[in-house]
Amino acid sequence: MQPQASSGHVASYYAASSNSTSQRPMLEGDVECDVCVVGAGFTGISAALHLAERGHRVVVLESVAIGFGASGRNGGQIVNSYSRDMDVIEKQNGAETARALGAMAFEGNQIIRQRIEKYQIDCDLKEGNLFAACNKKQWQGLKEQKALWERYGHQKLELLEGEEVRREIGSDRYVGALVDHSGGHLHPLNLVLGQAAALESLGGKIFEHSPVTRVEHGEPVTLHTPKGRVTAQRVVMAGNAYLQGLLPKLESKAMPCGTQIITTEPLSAELAARLLPNDKAVEDCNYLLDYYRLTADNRLLYGGGVNYGGQESASIEAAIRPKMLATFPELGDVRVDYAWSGNFLLTLNRLPQFGRINSNVYYAQGYSGHGVTCSHLAGKLVAETISGEETRFEAFAQISHLPMPGGRLLRVPLSAMGAWFYAMRDRLAV
Repeated sequence: MQPQASSGHVASYYAASSNSTSQRPMLEGDVECDVCVVGAGFTGISAALHLAERGHRVVVLESVAIGFGASGRNGGQIVNSYSRDMDVIEKQNGAETARALGAMAFEGNQIIRQRIEKYQIDCDLKEGNLFAACNKKQWQGLKEQKALWERYGHQKLELLEGEEVRREIGSDRYVGALVDHSGGHLHPLNLVLGQAAALESLGGKIFEHSPVTRVEHGEPVTLHTPKGRVTAQRVVMAGNAYLQGLLPKLESKAMPCGTQIITTEPLSAELAARLLPNDKAVEDCNYLLDYYRLTADNRLLYGGGVNYGGQESASIEAAIRPKMLATFPELGDVRVDYAWSGNFLLTLNRLPQFGRINSNVYYAQGYSGHGVTCSHLAGKLVAETISGEETRFEAFAQISHLPMPGGRLLRVPLSAMGAWFYAMRDRLAV
């Protein structure tokens, strides 16, 4: 197990630099509300805040602390669209579904910025992110991605080739890059904490260290915690990879996966400017991709790799530091101050799972690595459908999700074998 900070979060850079360490109370006794949200990450807090703005009485139950899961541990990159892009969605789900999802593909980014501005959230927002091509095949893919996104109305894109890449990334690893000027990066834990405070300012209640142990379905729904109960007309399940058996019918259709991140000591302004001259976030185009950015205090935050099943690496620094040095060899003597991992939820088709159980229990999960933006969209769509505006939520809910191959026993090794195959393709550029 990773060590925990005093706030209950894992001992990450984010926990060490969070704006607030105040804790919310544990639920004790009985509470009634219009909507109970299970999980205080991006999906849950986004949904709760949108619902509270619409006048609903909202209670959030969190098993540990606000942002304890992926929302408080991720790379902090604002990346548009979904883990599967629009051409694949159209091929697999048809033109109508692709048009519906395409109309929302860049909305999560806008929601985040609206939240930051409206509620004056201090979360180190910086502009721009890049997709970096490691070979000519990936470079061709970026050209096609630009044309695809522009077909769906996204115009803030710029292709860089050869030496042009060096004006953004101080590394020789890449042959080209696609800049998304509408993307960006931020401190994700402070973002979710800021939205949680906004929810409370509107009368919403958040209870930490209050895991849901049992759900009594019906009208209303009753949720049990170790020391209390919530009775709600509607429920939103937003625990993603940390739901721990509360949605057993969906467990076969997704799998927790872990990613690892390290953060260096603060770098000199000169060195930081050499690595990322314009302070944009970067992710490469490999199947098992690397991603990195500078923090507000000039640390390099570098992540990558996937642990299928959500297992932790024996040494996160040993797993990630070689990747960092392959990109920036000059960091060989730089100290790593923080190393942590976190789980996201992977679906077979790499598209998020939205839906409902019975008529009054909603869920949104399975962002497959694109959770920062898509979870904020999900929260808005959940609030819309609970308020009677169902069209956009249903565009996702009608997508079919198949079980992960191999069942619970074999899904991890089979997924790992598939990842190995694609990683070899990346290396061979075939």
